[in-house]
Amino acid sequence: MRGDGDGWAIGPDGRRHWGRHGAAGLLLRAPGSGGRPHVLLQHRAAWSHEGGTWSIPGGARDSHEDAVAAAVREAHEECGLPAERIAVRADLRTAGDDATWSYTTVVADADQPLATVANRESVELAWVQEDDVASMLLHHAFGDAWPRLRTRPLRLIVDMANLVGSRPDGWWRDRAGAAERMLDALERGVPRTVSLGPSGFGWTTQVIAVTEGKARAAGDRDSIDVERAPGSGDDTIAQCAAGMWDGVTAVVTADRGLRARLPADAEVISPGRVLGWL
Repeated sequence: MRGDGDGWAIGPDGRRHWGRHGAAGLLLRAPGSGGRPHVLLQHRAAWSHEGGTWSIPGGARDSHEDAVAAAVREAHEECGLPAERIAVRADLRTAGDDATWSYTTVVADADQPLATVANRESVELAWVQEDDVASMLLHHAFGDAWPRLRTRPLRLIVDMANLVGSRPDGWWRDRAGAAERMLDALERGVPRTVSLGPSGFGWTTQVIAVTEGKARAAGDRDSIDVERAPGSGDDTIAQCAAGMWDGVTAVVTADRGLRARLPADAEVISPGRVLGWL
């Protein structure tokens, strides 16, 4: 029933926490000026818990809701955000436990900073550049979770031959055309938040698409660096991955031989996962 989650529960720390069935909040990220990530923060009303601090929109889960549904609903109620503009990337428990009470942070993207309408739970709502969040007066629970939630600059290197070959769209007849279609799809899908498991989250600051053979005829893109391998695409990808980068490097490939040539700290993302993004 709507609203049956409103009420208090005792958490694993023995303290009362809002949400009889647990609680959830939405960490919404969008590209701001220069493509840099911004997050939507809520300046909490004075009467609320730790009023005057900054956090993310959220609240109690109802009995019929999972964490994602609850977080998106709360974002609509508290910020006026339309659900269809929210692309969920991940969810993770950031407080409590499964046995008593828990808080789940749902990580999501929007294609741009969306207009908001604050309800009585907010003094204001603001899109804040991600690098500035830690310097704000944060709700203690959000402040504790923030280091796990923030992104690091992500260099995404795409093995185009491997990715294009994972989708049967006639690439064997027209490799350049198939590469063009894949580049178009990739460009529509970035920038974005990428879940990196234990490594946290990345923000696609740079995307390098490596083409080889006949696929080198595919044109350039505004938001993707198209690298045309003079010989083996694997050689070019390995060279790109070894280059200096102040952040996380991830390579999209299923090629085991190539994976063995990558730096030890490079992440590997499967082509199937990227096709799921698109």
